[in-house]
Amino acid sequence: MNTNYAGFWLRFVAYIIDGLILGCVQFILVMPVLAVFGVGIVSRAKELESGDEAAALSFVATFMAFFVLYQIVFWILQILYHSFMESSKFQGSVGKLALGIKVTDMDGNKVEFGKAIVRNLSKIVSYYIALIGYIMAAFTDKKQALHDMIASALVVRK
Repeated sequence: MNTNYAGFWLRFVAYIIDGLILGCVQFILVMPVLAVFGVGIVSRAKELESGDEAAALSFVATFMAFFVLYQIVFWILQILYHSFMESSKFQGSVGKLALGIKVTDMDGNKVEFGKAIVRNLSKIVSYYIALIGYIMAAFTDKKQALHDMIASALVVRK
């Protein structure tokens, strides 16, 4: 079994590369929606000038609903991208491939799709606890982040 674990900074750079790729995809997918939403904002701005409190609340509610929907789409895209790539023959996302690292189970084998889904869903927890789940990879013996521990996975150098 490969015990040459990928450290925090190597994983961080891979995350940045993947973020750039996914950011471009999200931009392409979200821009048309933002354009339509922007046209709606302009037309509703005139209603807000009248001081109508109900119109203002409706505007804020619409904006918040859009933001929440965007966050849901963002997480689904992230989870599916990483899960499909990590459970594929490549065993890692484009960022991980570029840096020569891969995701394995505890025995060094390719992770199954279900385990990859669990690992990537767990990243939500790692993210929302002030990124501490990610930072753990710098301090654990096997360089595991919280989501790696939850899914019994490792990130190793090829």
